[in-house]
Amino acid sequence: MSFRFSRLTLLAGAVFCLPVALATAPIASAEDALSAKVGKPLQAAQSALAAHNYPKAMAAVNEADAIKGKSDYETYTIAQMRAAVAAQSGDVPAADSAYDTLIASSRTPKDAKAQMMMAEATMAYTAKDYPLAVKSTERYLKQVGPNPQMQTLLVQAYYLQQDFKNAARVQQDMIDADIKANKVPPESQLQLLATCQTQLKDTGGMTHTYVLLAKYYPKPEYWAQLLHGLETNSKLPPALQLDLYRIRIAAGNLTSTADFMDATEIAMQAGLPQVALDIMNQGYALGALGKDAGAAREAKLKALVVKTIDDKKASIAADEAAAEKAPSGNALITVGYNYVTFGQADKGLDLIKKGIAKGPFDVNVAKLHLGLAQVAAGKTADAIATFNSVEGDNGARDIAQLWVLKLQSKK
Repeated sequence: MSFRFSRLTLLAGAVFCLPVALATAPIASAEDALSAKVGKPLQAAQSALAAHNYPKAMAAVNEADAIKGKSDYETYTIAQMRAAVAAQSGDVPAADSAYDTLIASSRTPKDAKAQMMMAEATMAYTAKDYPLAVKSTERYLKQVGPNPQMQTLLVQAYYLQQDFKNAARVQQDMIDADIKANKVPPESQLQLLATCQTQLKDTGGMTHTYVLLAKYYPKPEYWAQLLHGLETNSKLPPALQLDLYRIRIAAGNLTSTADFMDATEIAMQAGLPQVALDIMNQGYALGALGKDAGAAREAKLKALVVKTIDDKKASIAADEAAAEKAPSGNALITVGYNYVTFGQADKGLDLIKKGIAKGPFDVNVAKLHLGLAQVAAGKTADAIATFNSVEGDNGARDIAQLWVLKLQSKK
């Protein structure tokens, strides 16, 4: 007498509520039949499982497994029933072991193996066995391929055991893939990545993530956070301090008298007096300058700035000649920027580009300044293209991307 094992459907009881059909192996041959001594306890196990009597069901499975001289088909069928009982009862180790047996078998179709690997991972995650969830999910992704649900599970499993480095790595890969495919990354993924980077004290990475949040989900709190991230970025060089002030002014984030005065002085030290005057005028317009005990000092500084502009206009031809002879392109960039602010945009932009070609100290900072000069010249499309070419992790790229956001929001 022989028995045919009826179809089993395993519900992993997992995060994604994925049903896994275990009896999806190829149709059994004539030799693939259960002997009476194996079939009887398995039928008992199936009946107990249907009645949700899991201890009795597992005991019957163990009874069948203890029988000597089993065929390969019988061993496989026992593993199917063990997986079903273990999964429905929440016995993760037993389910994991049974799944491994089934996955290793040539009897299990490829698609079913993928479902089983998914069930392993989701069961472990639901049981809060995060190390096992990571192991199982990594195996799924390696053997089956990318799957957004499984990648999300992997990120969460890493995160919940406070492995922020790996959580950030996997989340970053998912976000990068979306951007490469011209898709908008989910806000929750960007938020989780920023949280991981905060835990890792990765200020540069966190700032870049907030740039993406501000780009795809423009909210005031994201602008405030990313500007704060730029302010606290230890990699931000002195050459970008003025640029940070300028994007803060553009974002309405600069309000204190001290900051406006500091920005003005930095612009003067950089040899950009017209930029300094523009900053002061914005400070006066906002009421940050000219309305307290420091008004006289501020007026004195403004008078100096105006005089310096006149002097710079008178000396700019000589400045240009000296810059041409300088070993680096930085002086040409400064002279070119001054030409732009003095109303000779085309000449100034050509000199800035010439300075970049000659070789500045930092090409990405120089490109950022070219973009700002193009903004001042009213060449918005050119500025956006230039800003998008800025790279690096010292803050120049992030400031450039903020300008792109500001310019695009005005269209």
